[in-house]
Amino acid sequence: MTETLAADADFSDRDAAARAILTGNDRGGYTVPTAGLYPYQWNWDSAFASLGFAQFDLERAWREIETLFSGQWESGQVPHILFHKPDPGYFPGPDVWGCTGPIPSSGITQPPVALSFATRLLAADPALGAARFAALYPKMRKWAEWFLRWRRDEKGAIFVVHPWESGRDNAPDWDNAMDAIDPQGVGYYERRDTQHVDASMRPTKYDYDRYIWLVQRGKALEWDDARLAQDNPFRVADPTMHFILLRALRDLYAAGEAQGLDTAGMAEQLAELEAGAQALWNPGMGFYDSYNCANGIWSNALTNASFLCWFAGLDAPEMAQHLSRVLDAAPYGVPSLAPFDPRFDARRYWRGPTWGMMNMMIGEGASERGVALGEEVRKRTREVIARYGFVEYFDPMTGAAAGGKAFTWTAAVWLAWAGKEG
Repeated sequence: MTETLAADADFSDRDAAARAILTGNDRGGYTVPTAGLYPYQWNWDSAFASLGFAQFDLERAWREIETLFSGQWESGQVPHILFHKPDPGYFPGPDVWGCTGPIPSSGITQPPVALSFATRLLAADPALGAARFAALYPKMRKWAEWFLRWRRDEKGAIFVVHPWESGRDNAPDWDNAMDAIDPQGVGYYERRDTQHVDASMRPTKYDYDRYIWLVQRGKALEWDDARLAQDNPFRVADPTMHFILLRALRDLYAAGEAQGLDTAGMAEQLAELEAGAQALWNPGMGFYDSYNCANGIWSNALTNASFLCWFAGLDAPEMAQHLSRVLDAAPYGVPSLAPFDPRFDARRYWRGPTWGMMNMMIGEGASERGVALGEEVRKRTREVIARYGFVEYFDPMTGAAAGGKAFTWTAAVWLAWAGKEG
């Protein structure tokens, strides 16, 4: 990377700007990822928002997670979008999803980082957080157990039933399963995302037709978990979901023990998830990968999700050389797909760009497991945000800003991790 920022650079202006983005995107108890493009409460975006608020307003941080869980379904699932207020500028809205939870919502979930981050809020001020954590604890356990019941394949890996569920919408992980979907009959729809962001940075129409087909299928099945998984052409074992759930359960178990809460069965659940993680090891490529549960075909994609193994608490020494290769090829953080993969596209959403929140989980996890490159990931994330702003994601080769602007989770990552000294 050229012109490395001085170690003693003053980032107080950036700290203030990051706080202003969080408060500007605050809608009263929940935070939108950014105005216009994402006008509702997104599940894992909201969890990162809580971590950002915790740096200057811990009470507000707790309300973010509490509001997220106010939309929890009876089954235990916490939806990936909560439609608190109508906004005709977004598609697909609540009418397209057709869900019947306590708050209008989507019918799928997202990676449960909120469970891990709730334990961080507790640790920041145990006196303030003890009662609030205890109130959330059974809800958090219920969500974790929902994953274990409805999103675990026969090999023990956690799978997703929609690309949006993973949070990595158009990653190459899904290509094989997406090819099996014939979206005939999906009908006319009008995308709104490309009205806010250049189409070259977003998923293609090919992808979107299949996204909407899967939503229509779920609605027709009334989002019944058992029926949703049966004969679903899209069922893909996902490192993102598996590793983040493993970390979430690990953190929840430790906090529950420390608080004297009921942790019955959690040690066994952790052991099962740790064993299931081995199903995600692609022996032909020598790294963690996703596979199509219908046919066992690997994606053969070294993605940023591959490196979440350390965040999950796995040692995985073999992954360090892969991270080194990727960082050698991409100056600005960990790209969503290795630049030497022919499918790499530096500016198209999850097929190349680097994401601050993924860098945070990779960098933190690596440092926790004694991988020296974890600090390098933090420094590069710090530099790209400092240079190019609080945008949704970045071109990993040039650092150029991409996606939405004034983005909540990038501001939160700056305050909680990237902008801090190592």
